[in-house]
Amino acid sequence: MPAISTPFPFEVTQTTRELGMHVRTARKRRRMRQGELARKAGVGEKTIRRLEKGEEGVSLGHVLSVLWALGLLQTAKELANPETDEHGKTLELARLPARIRSTAPDNDF
Repeated sequence: MPAISTPFPFEVTQTTRELGMHVRTARKRRRMRQGELARKAGVGEKTIRRLEKGEEGVSLGHVLSVLWALGLLQTAKELANPETDEHGKTLELARLPARIRSTAPDNDF
């Protein structure tokens, strides 16, 4: 019996395709063949082809290895960075209490 799979959201599919195009462009700018990139990243050529096609099933570890091999790992470090998550910061501030009570009496005479 085949496994039931649910499709990825449209935005996820589009983003993986864009990432694949970006990886392909970066590889070509460096005048690397897929096999060269695969060896440097420690992955198979099939993984590079799947990544460049924008397939969603490529593991995060493989994607990060490829970005490392291209010298682009720093850009991945900004993904989901809590310091740039303005929506999350707003939600966090909304949950703060209106006033904060001191638990110990203040004996500052």
